[in-house]
Amino acid sequence: MMQARAIVLLSGGLDSVTTMAIAQAEGFRVHALSFEYGQRHAIELVLARRVATKVGADHTVVRLDPALFGGTALVGDQLAVPRGREIDESIPVTYVPARNILFLSHALALAESKDARDIFIGVNALDYSGYPDCRPEFLAAFEQMAALGMKTGVEGSPVKIRAPLVKMTKAEIIQRGVELGVDYAMTSSCYDPDAEGRPCGQCDSCVLRARGFEGAGTPDPLVLKFR
Repeated sequence: MMQARAIVLLSGGLDSVTTMAIAQAEGFRVHALSFEYGQRHAIELVLARRVATKVGADHTVVRLDPALFGGTALVGDQLAVPRGREIDESIPVTYVPARNILFLSHALALAESKDARDIFIGVNALDYSGYPDCRPEFLAAFEQMAALGMKTGVEGSPVKIRAPLVKMTKAEIIQRGVELGVDYAMTSSCYDPDAEGRPCGQCDSCVLRARGFEGAGTPDPLVLKFR
């Protein structure tokens, strides 16, 4: 029996790498999809390539024009990445306009061309920074749109958008990843790392990652790596 193929959005961060491990554990043949869009945390792309190679996944990198993404602290140097802020329900300046909409649209095209019926995305709606394109209602609406606008959907075999982490805490995500043998030293979560990939320790993503490892009762191997 031929192994089912799945497209996995792979940023090189903790969540996406865990999501890829989950997809493989479910028996899928994974095709990883990453994006280069002028993000200041470009170290994640280096790590995404390494992780994809390590697990034997096909890997496609799509380059998007950074000019698409204005008004965000994650692209360019016009805005600073907030450090030490109180994480609340407001949408922070690290929000990238329509990022997951664009990423998932590319994933749909790749899925149809590769005869894949599942797309995995590592979004989370509990321990996250309040991005609107990480919510379950967005994912459900996007899946419905894809069913209406794609050949596979019209012919009765629509693509499913899978978000296995969406209702998990960061600690639960890490615990699941550890069970699956994820090497978190090969991931980067920081929005503003230095040239060597050393995390700042104070941005939203670093804070959430640190809370997650504390809650999971295990040290962060990335932090240990830079000590």
